[in-house]
Amino acid sequence: MTHSSESSRRVFLSTLAAGALGVGALGASALSAGLAAGAGQKAHGPMNGPEPRSDDGEAVHPLRNDKKFVPVMITPFTLDGRVDYDGLSRLTDFYLAAGAKGFFANCQSSEMFALTEEERLSITRHVVRHVSGAMPVVASGSFGESLEAKAEFADKIYQTGINAVIMISGHFAKKNESDDVLISRFEKFFDLTGAIPLGTYECPRPYKRIITPYVFSYLLAAKRVIYHKDTTIVFDKVKVKIDLAKNSHLEFYDACTANAMRSLQAGAKGMSAVSGNFYPEILVWMCDNAMRPEKQEEVHYMQEQLTRAEAVIAKGYPASSKYFLQKRGLPIEPITRNKKIKLKKKNIAALDAMYQTFLGWCDRIGIEPVRL
Repeated sequence: MTHSSESSRRVFLSTLAAGALGVGALGASALSAGLAAGAGQKAHGPMNGPEPRSDDGEAVHPLRNDKKFVPVMITPFTLDGRVDYDGLSRLTDFYLAAGAKGFFANCQSSEMFALTEEERLSITRHVVRHVSGAMPVVASGSFGESLEAKAEFADKIYQTGINAVIMISGHFAKKNESDDVLISRFEKFFDLTGAIPLGTYECPRPYKRIITPYVFSYLLAAKRVIYHKDTTIVFDKVKVKIDLAKNSHLEFYDACTANAMRSLQAGAKGMSAVSGNFYPEILVWMCDNAMRPEKQEEVHYMQEQLTRAEAVIAKGYPASSKYFLQKRGLPIEPITRNKKIKLKKKNIAALDAMYQTFLGWCDRIGIEPVRL
């Protein structure tokens, strides 16, 4: 999509916002001007027809079309390794056109650990300004050696205009430290950050600190955390936290593509998986249709396909994503700042084949791939 002027882009974003923000957003009352715009509205009531059931035979909740795909944004780079802000704008428009209902900027997929502090702030600020309030944006903000330094950076990134600052769980306790230590540091961080809306992310770096049900229950009771991106992977353990989050102020997003159908049907608010950096339309379709009884055959088919595809797209990520998106027509280079990541000929051939497979998925489920 080529925009002839800033005003035409704003019209485009406003049109998207009218459809997306009206079905709920990422937050609680503290975000009534942003994340919580339209919160709690339902696009549809319970569907007629056979009651859908999950793989374990449990009845699926009645349809509520308030599920959301929130991309974990990659960072385009120029050939000389600088942040490509024009590419970032085009990428943001691409996600929007695909149906994204929010953005996670400055995350692991963004290569945040290879960015300078100013770059972390600038890419986040760029996304916020580009969407112009049409969609909520969250970003990781717990960088710093001490809790005080983390809180200082959290304030800086919040000032870019994001709707919530995301705490990386591994930043708050060492591997050998207990959940009680983790909770005590969260408590202090809450005190240091005032009224800033917060979220949690079980990022694999610096190490993957899974938030246990014990800690998760504390976070829900504290009512400071409104967003959670989960990387637990094992669905039975994921479901425990989804159940805890039901009827709360917190929105739960699963990062594991293999869990998409079951997590959405169990009550997750949405998906925030790296596969959305290849074919976001498919993740949006899963969010829109996982609860629909008449779509269960296609939902099961797509879940099987998505799970199988993970082995292909994971190799060389995020360069694999950038190559795939370039193949789809986005003007971004398959460059990362991790010099160890290189796409081999066999990886490229597999991604080329996956592109054709993706087009076949679109035909099967009756959607058009986004073209900008």
